[in-house]
Amino acid sequence: MTIKDAFDKAAKAYDVARKQLIPCFDDFYGTALEIITLLETAPTKVLDLGAGTGLFASLVAQCYPHAEFTLFDLSDAMLEQAKQRFGNDNPKIKYVVKDYAVEPIDGQYDLIISALSIHHLSDAEKETLFQKLFSSLNDNGLFINADQVLGETPAVEKIYREMWLKQVKARGVSDATLASALERMKEDKMSTLSQQLTWLKQANFADVNCWYKNFSFAVYSGWK
Repeated sequence: MTIKDAFDKAAKAYDVARKQLIPCFDDFYGTALEIITLLETAPTKVLDLGAGTGLFASLVAQCYPHAEFTLFDLSDAMLEQAKQRFGNDNPKIKYVVKDYAVEPIDGQYDLIISALSIHHLSDAEKETLFQKLFSSLNDNGLFINADQVLGETPAVEKIYREMWLKQVKARGVSDATLASALERMKEDKMSTLSQQLTWLKQANFADVNCWYKNFSFAVYSGWK
């Protein structure tokens, strides 16, 4: 099963168990939003990489209702769910079926966001992506990623996985939902947080920092 197939299959039920599958949901997204609001000028152009059902973009849109959003995702089924979230006739939202890892990123943006998507890319693809993102940002623009990261050692990674399973089961996740999540996780290509912060710096991002971390869940960013 490809990544696209996995997310096409999960699209309609994807948001149902978000808070169960992301045990730190409120702090995870909340921290990302707090950093975004530090932008000195309200963004007018926002790009969401791997936007899925539009959850992260919708949270940012509540902060910046006048901004225009472009949503990239490999799965057209996921973007159909995003259209339902925003309304099909919303002129401020553009939906693009795109593999942003290998295809060009068109346009210039004040803010580039991503949540739980970039960890599907290989190390080399992440490095190349960060370079593309730097070029696609306007001056003083921000890239922020809320994602899952690999443990710095195999022992740490083992603890990350065990704690995640313990936490989601404690939140009552169904067997079917957990099985679906584990199936999608087979396509994960996670990198360590330290690697990704290094790649951002090598791509010339400034003030690179991790703002939040809870086991494998991390929020990090860089400015142009």
